Amino acid sequence: MVEESTEKKGATGASTGLPTKFQLEIVTPEGQLAAVEVNELLAPGHDGQLGILPQHTRYLAVLGVGEMAYRIDDAWQGLAMARGLMEVEGDRVIILAQTAELADKIDVARAELAKERAEKRLADPESDTDLERAQASLKRSLVRLQAASRHNN
Repeated sequence: MVEESTEKKGATGASTGLPTKFQLEIVTPEGQLAAVEVNELLAPGHDGQLGILPQHTRYLAVLGVGEMAYRIDDAWQGLAMARGLMEVEGDRVIILAQTAELADKIDVARAELAKERAEKRLADPESDTDLERAQASLKRSLVRLQAASRHNN
């Protein structure tokens, strides 16, 4: 009876009968970025990296600025993201992100320009420069460049 209910939750492993995948949805204010069945998820938690596997316990987390990656079989897909919430429940994970961008869609030249602008603001701040905002901009651009570099090779 237990095997029947777990098999209905997602793709199952041949030898164990346990789910090997779960549904992942990533949503931004612009719309749904991804709705895929994945084997594993790595997300930038506010206080450190979070790893999610099938049948993870219910969980709600605040996400920070960083790289996110999910695995489908043997292939990893990377993203750059900034702030959000993640809900893990049963065979489904929903991420509501303030911003998220697939690594293969990142405009590297634009990210480099954003990095240079932020570094310039921080190196020689004017009296009206919002240093916290400049630091956040630098961090986001560095994450975008790292995600693009790591997942587009």
